[in-house]
Amino acid sequence: MSVAAKTRLVAEQIKPKIGARVLVDRRALLSGEHAADLMDLLEQRGVLVFPEVNFTEEEQIAFTNTLGKFTKEIFGAQVYKVSLDPTVTATAEYLKGAFYWHFDGSMSAMPIRASILCAKVLSETGGNTEFCNTYAAYEALPDDDKRAIEKLRVVHSNTSAQLCVEPEPTLDQWKGWKAVGVGRKELPLVWTHRSGRKSLVIGNTAYNVVGMDPLEGKELLVRLRDWATQPQFRYCHEWTVGDAVMWDNTGTLHRATQYPLDSGRLLNRTKLEGEEAIV
Repeated sequence: MSVAAKTRLVAEQIKPKIGARVLVDRRALLSGEHAADLMDLLEQRGVLVFPEVNFTEEEQIAFTNTLGKFTKEIFGAQVYKVSLDPTVTATAEYLKGAFYWHFDGSMSAMPIRASILCAKVLSETGGNTEFCNTYAAYEALPDDDKRAIEKLRVVHSNTSAQLCVEPEPTLDQWKGWKAVGVGRKELPLVWTHRSGRKSLVIGNTAYNVVGMDPLEGKELLVRLRDWATQPQFRYCHEWTVGDAVMWDNTGTLHRATQYPLDSGRLLNRTKLEGEEAIV
């Protein structure tokens, strides 16, 4: 019995420092034949775009399972409905923090390896998703900056992320934010991965630099965020219904661009389990 030949993985670079567009049909993606190559490409490019692949919910779950160890959402669901409508997503209010640069799982024992979003309903205005490559941003830093930040550690907190949304919370709001996961966690500013590559650990959960004057530490975090989100390290995906986008959560930041809260925008997310703690 003959074995069908493996199709070639066809992908094109989006920008020199970030992003690749994968031009492979849905059947080949669901077969898993490109899984290893896709994960290698993801680490190199940070973000992979699958234009108008039109996965059903079941197909998105199946595709995610071909790539690594599937992980469920906090409440046990396989698919997370990314929506600001509280009748669709119970944590819709918390999702407003996603308008600011972040990575997922800063409070977890290890951050998720990768996420996949599939666009179902779009807003008429806004609602794009931006990504930046924190590997490339670190690698491009001047040597003096690398030496200065190499040993620094940063306190991360869910409350810091929510302060972007509500700068003057009530005490009840503050306590509610703290109740979502671990209240705070100390992480290195520079993550040395098992591969030997290094990336910046920043984003809206980063609250203060250990051992620094609070304002000076915050200034450093703002400076590094601005550095990492420069155009050469950043890609903005303008969604079309049916697009799927996968990103390396261990080497990128992401955020949604502003859109009307009542727009009905809906994207489905699936995730791959983390493989490496931040040390």
